[in-house]
Amino acid sequence: MPNHISPTVIIDGTLYTLLVFSIATWTVILFKIWQFTKNSYYNRSFTKAFWDAENLEQAKTLPLEVSKGPQARIAQQGFAWMSESQQFAGKSLKYRGIPEELLEHSLLVQMQQEQHKMESGLTLLASIGSTSPFVGLFGTVLGIMHAMHEITASGSTSLDVVAGPIGDALVATAIGIAVAVPAVLAYNFFLRRSKQQRAGLENFVVSFMHIASSANANVKE
Repeated sequence: MPNHISPTVIIDGTLYTLLVFSIATWTVILFKIWQFTKNSYYNRSFTKAFWDAENLEQAKTLPLEVSKGPQARIAQQGFAWMSESQQFAGKSLKYRGIPEELLEHSLLVQMQQEQHKMESGLTLLASIGSTSPFVGLFGTVLGIMHAMHEITASGSTSLDVVAGPIGDALVATAIGIAVAVPAVLAYNFFLRRSKQQRAGLENFVVSFMHIASSANANVKE
């Protein structure tokens, strides 16, 4: 390492980096807990209100308090597309093609946007979980090197002189692991929750398509 840089500065920088990683990890964890809890509540409320509606027209005008969350936004996108397609059919390339397929594409695009929101922050958790142990190990290696230089300069090799500095250096590895474990566990947990919510959204898209197709068939008849 360059002579003009103190080893303690680099070691302290490593520990501060791990502190920042830890703060970022718990910030994301708390945010994702709030996000998934909120989405689950909104989806349950909207699903009940949606399927209790007598028809699509009534479902389109559900109260604002139940028209929140990922499923509600997907439904709103579907209603908006159906309304626009009736006004601009044949006037724009956007609405040329098989109506059912175009509606499904519009719903899937909205579902992908909702999926992106649900997965936001997971990349950060995965990165912290995979790099924190190495950052801690880096601090440990530098700490041991620094300790060895000090031991050599002191000219003493007694256990008291050697064990203290090396033990302090190993703290960085322990902190790195302590930071990584919550990040990895949270990543796996939220990834599973994200897949579960995605499955629910996919089921809703299929159901919405079925109801919309039935409504269009009745209109044609």
